[in-house]
Amino acid sequence: MARPGMERWRDRLALVTGASGGIGAAVARALVQQGLKVVGCARTIPVGFHRSLAACRLPRDFDPYRCDLSNEEDILSMFSAIRSQHSVHLIALPGLQVNVLALSICTREAYQSMKERNVDDGHIININSMSGHRVLPLSVTHFYSATKYAVTALTEGLRQELREAQTHIRATCISPGVVETQFAFKLHDKDPEKAAATYEQMKCLKPEDVAEAVIYVLSTPPHIQIGDIQMRPTEQVT
Repeated sequence: MARPGMERWRDRLALVTGASGGIGAAVARALVQQGLKVVGCARTIPVGFHRSLAACRLPRDFDPYRCDLSNEEDILSMFSAIRSQHSVHLIALPGLQVNVLALSICTREAYQSMKERNVDDGHIININSMSGHRVLPLSVTHFYSATKYAVTALTEGLRQELREAQTHIRATCISPGVVETQFAFKLHDKDPEKAAATYEQMKCLKPEDVAEAVIYVLSTPPHIQIGDIQMRPTEQVT
């Protein structure tokens, strides 16, 4: 059953990046459950990926697409394939391996798709991070924080550009704190015990919590512009 405010998105197309796991998979699943058609892209498509996400509705409502977001040609090819059949109405960008360039290219192509099909009420949602709002005293996170600060600035700049263009397309960041995904294991790849401890020291956010925030943003009336949702575990200090 669609949430109040989500009816207008039914049967419209959403593109979700990084959809093979973690936050991306949770967002894709939540959107399918709310009646959207979803293209979920990832660098690799795991066995059973389609079934696991499409089980909540008909398989035609979810379409996996293999795309390496570090490769601009892959991104352009994906958007070309989507444009041949659909117009993108919503784009959610979690899990980008290239936090700045890939995000910018996807945003550009999504906007062009909306413009070509006269979509004036689309929505671009960037899954940011609390690291886009503060820098922790750990040298390993400084460059990651820099990319996420860029996402904060790019999203606000996009909002201003969309307004200047007199569109009603909205742009939003969602900035979670510690989410129980595989990120800590990538960050501490040489110390799996330290990575596991990241998720054991408190009750962390789940990918589904971030997906819930996406649905909340989409369910708001068209005249409301949410710039950023900052969310963290209750027990998280910073």
